[in-house]
Amino acid sequence: MNRRNFLTYAALLGGGAATNGCMTLQSIKKYPERKKQTLSRELNADVIILGGGMGGFATALASCRNGLSVIMTEETDWIGGQVSQQGVPPDEHQWIETHGAPQSYREYRNRVRDYYRNNYPLTETARNRVNLNPGDGSVSRICHEPRVAVSVLTDMLSPFLSSGKLRILLNHKIRSSEVNGDQIMNVEVKNIQTGDRVLLTGDSFVDATECGDLLPLTGTEYITGTESKHDTKELHAPEKADPMNNQAFTICFAMDYQPGRDNVQDPPKEYDFWRKYVPEMTPPWSGRLLDLSYSDPRTLEPKKLGFDPSGKNLDGVLNLWNYRRIINRHNFVEGTYDGDITIVNWPQNDFFPGNLIDVPEKEFQRNIERAKQLSHSLFYWLQTEAPRPDGGNGWRGLRLRRDIMGTEDGMAKYPYIRESRRIRAEFTVLEEHVGAENRRLVAGNIKGKRSEAFFDSVGIGYYHIDLHPSSRGNNYVDFSSLPFQIPLGALLPQRMNNLLPANKNIGTTHITNGCYRLHPVEWSIGEAVGQLIAFAKKTKVPFRAVRERRELLSDFQQMLHKQGIETEWH
Repeated sequence: MNRRNFLTYAALLGGGAATNGCMTLQSIKKYPERKKQTLSRELNADVIILGGGMGGFATALASCRNGLSVIMTEETDWIGGQVSQQGVPPDEHQWIETHGAPQSYREYRNRVRDYYRNNYPLTETARNRVNLNPGDGSVSRICHEPRVAVSVLTDMLSPFLSSGKLRILLNHKIRSSEVNGDQIMNVEVKNIQTGDRVLLTGDSFVDATECGDLLPLTGTEYITGTESKHDTKELHAPEKADPMNNQAFTICFAMDYQPGRDNVQDPPKEYDFWRKYVPEMTPPWSGRLLDLSYSDPRTLEPKKLGFDPSGKNLDGVLNLWNYRRIINRHNFVEGTYDGDITIVNWPQNDFFPGNLIDVPEKEFQRNIERAKQLSHSLFYWLQTEAPRPDGGNGWRGLRLRRDIMGTEDGMAKYPYIRESRRIRAEFTVLEEHVGAENRRLVAGNIKGKRSEAFFDSVGIGYYHIDLHPSSRGNNYVDFSSLPFQIPLGALLPQRMNNLLPANKNIGTTHITNGCYRLHPVEWSIGEAVGQLIAFAKKTKVPFRAVRERRELLSDFQQMLHKQGIETEWH
């Protein structure tokens, strides 16, 4: 393993022994013996944010905007989470251009478009397109390069970095935490490149990590995997709970195509395994994983896909090349690009044979390595064996774009995480609140046309409930949801006083996580968290009091509205 890959893996490793379910306060390691001289430095801020993904970024932006000092850590050298280090273009709803997300998120999207207009040789047609989509990918109205996301997000934070209100510690991972009762006292992070340790102290701590890594270190009660139908009464919940039944994760990669070139190298070491691999699932998968077919998420019947790096339409079959394309060469002056560039985040490289949540370190590492082997194997199969529309096999001119992902192996810096540890919250969003069918069953045909109206709404979002195949062999669970609100109660742990979640670790279930886990919703969660911290500090009240006292809640929601956050659908 080369040095960069080692560092990538090191950044991903869980910080401690595996747990089974929730940790208790008694299981928290204390560090009274810690000597200050073992630390390289101690830093303090009003807000300590662990994780620089979209939720962590939005928390930092909102906190700084409201006058707070912030320290934000990030395991990799890129902020942005899903949209950058994980290589996933935004998954959004159809109204995103006008409403259904915070004003700051729409600002981000417009800045991405302006970045291309200001820095790239666009055609006049593309330049004048109001809703420019650099890649014209079918999955998103704004498919763009990961590094552009990093640049735009950094620019948005620049005033606060320059003024000293914000400090970002890249390549830093959580190591430990000291807790006093229901209060986090500090968090220790480690620079994965130098080994230096930094002690972070502050009034408020935000878990914006991709897997909810701060929760077990602080003894915060949490849930993983699937809840049972008995527990949640959800229409699509299984009969038995299974804390190890989590959605697949994916190691994404970028590629382009050089016609006439032969870029094929030696096959990956696990290629023989993956090319023959047939997933064992209930209901059954369509056949081999490395194939241009998969289980239709809605019907679970076999569904054909297509692949052609020319980008042409394939007689009503989805051309995977166009699905997450981030550069459409036709949007740029002729000669800028030899061809298109696309991201591979497909059913064929979803990794479900293993878990990343609450497993021993060696198992964690092994699953990351095997997921990379799957993605490398898919790439090699596309080069050598994938069926072509002309009757041939393979596209030998396909090339990994290591520069696009910022890695030596061409794989994303971090896995695309769909499911995290979830706090035991003051309020948990259930399928009956947001699932279209379940909602009608509990509310009737008339009221059931809208999602549950939460009195404590702090944001809105929409995505269908989309659960990828799971680590325990469940096939897709995919069905309609309703445009929903984000309740403040789902952001409040039941016990911890100065900890807030800002990623996929809020009070949802395995089922409802499926619609609350995407880019704009994560951003909305993070911005609400940053605003809550600022409001609670200004009014000198605990976080829970904002929800419990209706006059405070009303004032807080007005603050959200003034700063461009919608709390209900119109």
